[in-house]
Amino acid sequence: MRWPAGVDGLCFGGDYNPEQWSPEVWREDVALMRQAGVNLVTVGVFSWSSLEPEPGRYEFGWLDEVLDLLHDNGIKVNLATPTASPPPWFSLAHPEALPVSSDGVRLTHGSRDTYCVCAPAYRKAAAGIATVLADRYAGHPALAMWHVHNEYGSYCYCDLAASAFRRWLQERYGELERLNAAWTTAFWSQGYSAWEQIQPPRKTQYLANPTHALDYRRFLSDELLAAYCEQRDILNERTPFVPVTTNFVFAPWAPVDHARWAEEVDLVALDHYPETADIGAEEQTAFCADLARGWAGGGPWLLMEQASSVLNEGGRMHTKEPGRMARLSLSHIARGSRGAMFFQWRASRGGSEMYHAAMVPHAGPDSRIFREVAELGALLPAIAEIDEGRPDADVAILWDAESWWALQAPILPSPRLDYLAAVRAMHRQFWRAGVGVDFVAPGTDLSRYRLVVVPSLYLTSDASADSLGEYVESGGHALVTYFSGIVDENVQVRLGGYPGAFTSLLGLRVDEFYPLADGEAVGLTGGGEGTIWSESVHLAGAEAITTYAEGPLAGMPAITRHPYGNGQAWYASTQLTDDAFAPLIAQALHEAGQPLPNHPAGVELIRRTSDTTQWLIAINHTNHPADLPANGLDLLTGKPIHTTLTLTPGTTAIIRTPHP
Repeated sequence: MRWPAGVDGLCFGGDYNPEQWSPEVWREDVALMRQAGVNLVTVGVFSWSSLEPEPGRYEFGWLDEVLDLLHDNGIKVNLATPTASPPPWFSLAHPEALPVSSDGVRLTHGSRDTYCVCAPAYRKAAAGIATVLADRYAGHPALAMWHVHNEYGSYCYCDLAASAFRRWLQERYGELERLNAAWTTAFWSQGYSAWEQIQPPRKTQYLANPTHALDYRRFLSDELLAAYCEQRDILNERTPFVPVTTNFVFAPWAPVDHARWAEEVDLVALDHYPETADIGAEEQTAFCADLARGWAGGGPWLLMEQASSVLNEGGRMHTKEPGRMARLSLSHIARGSRGAMFFQWRASRGGSEMYHAAMVPHAGPDSRIFREVAELGALLPAIAEIDEGRPDADVAILWDAESWWALQAPILPSPRLDYLAAVRAMHRQFWRAGVGVDFVAPGTDLSRYRLVVVPSLYLTSDASADSLGEYVESGGHALVTYFSGIVDENVQVRLGGYPGAFTSLLGLRVDEFYPLADGEAVGLTGGGEGTIWSESVHLAGAEAITTYAEGPLAGMPAITRHPYGNGQAWYASTQLTDDAFAPLIAQALHEAGQPLPNHPAGVELIRRTSDTTQWLIAINHTNHPADLPANGLDLLTGKPIHTTLTLTPGTTAIIRTPHP
């Protein structure tokens, strides 16, 4: 991890788009930034047409003035390459670089991300604008970090993409025979006899080949990464001491394996916009923050974008309640972010995102939103010391983008199978229990964790299965949930019974699936219900902890436990409701030697530890006071806490204690 040069403490700021405003507004902006405690802004993300209004003619005067103004006021710059939005002249000159949808329609200019990453003209133009920016601003004192592109994740199915895809396949498989075997092309007469016959997975008559579709997402991730690396290398050559990153966007549509990309950025940066207005927003915040820390290898990362004042729930903008912006920001910081950044600084007067939240809203600085922004900016220096510690986590959840992609195929036994929902449901249990969690990739060394959770890991390689088995055999505890280990990395079913890759580890065999209908649930002995899914489980060494209480599987195992080597492996064959999950989590943690902490419901707890100090971050998301045991100094109030902390509704406490 390389930190932005010259930025002390935690980062605070956001995307700044001065090209939308007059110089008089720039000066007001900088004065307000100083008032709010801003120390870093991202400049130029969507400014290509302002920087290069015609091919080869550059207008840098406005950017020179803005960067000088920011520097003179002690504000550092995360300077972006504007390649996510090619200007109109580029699209007119290079129509072949406009993307083609899966049903063969060539898209037109008029939005951002209207490019094909495989188009040579686009790659040349992107490298060109990155080069001139680096040459001009390499020595500018405001430059702290480079921000390449914006939220990589665009699709294209054109002939240029097809050619690049074939080259990628040749490198991956070497011979057509290997590709045909991996893709099971003997099914439906899909056998390829020449590389030229292979196209992207465009819209077709019926069901597409699932391995073909998965390989295309793998290819797009690699091709987009190559485009990023081209710009990164240009910037590194000219400014070797300035870190380079791009902002990761976490979304089901993004064909980007962020865990792999993290190896190529100097700092993992995340954009996060929760998709609900209820307590799920807090749960999703913790989830994505933990995920970003996992991509960063357990180290620090940066929240590059969030919305200041609204949550987007199904297209409806829900106004964040007073204090909620700070609580969500502090949750990110507690879980490893070295700051809180926003999109954007000043709300736009027009354009497609003119109602997007901003640090300075349309109402201006005389507003609740800006006052809360300034309060947060003043708060961050007081808590910066927690960055010295690492978030505690004795539990690991396996996360794999390729398994997520594979489980989006339209050929599954139930459309309700949802990898992301399954992982979020599991993470939610630990969030509610106040237990720290790390996300790790399959195959990672798991020895430091007391419990490893494997939610619906549909696609599982032999190496990943062996890694988990070795962990349990050596004394670890694992909890695997339904529809895991079903297919290998080529999306081919593991024969001999489900869950193929894990049958020996779990001491059981599943011979039939029983998917549940929308709204259907099945009762379990001991209370609680299962939803979405159920299975016919046959024991082969495991013991049944809970059985199905009704329906065609009545009396058959629903939750099992299996001693394996020096450890044990649990299996849940259905999607447990929260009231059924909670006791299972408690029991699995207890037997792993990690009892649940005692804390009030609705209070988010994060613990961080350094060699000398411990910090407890407690965030009360409820409408009533909460008491929890604590001793130490509250960094936010400066008051000592003895024995009990009373947390008023909607507030946060950060308690520092010496590390024993």
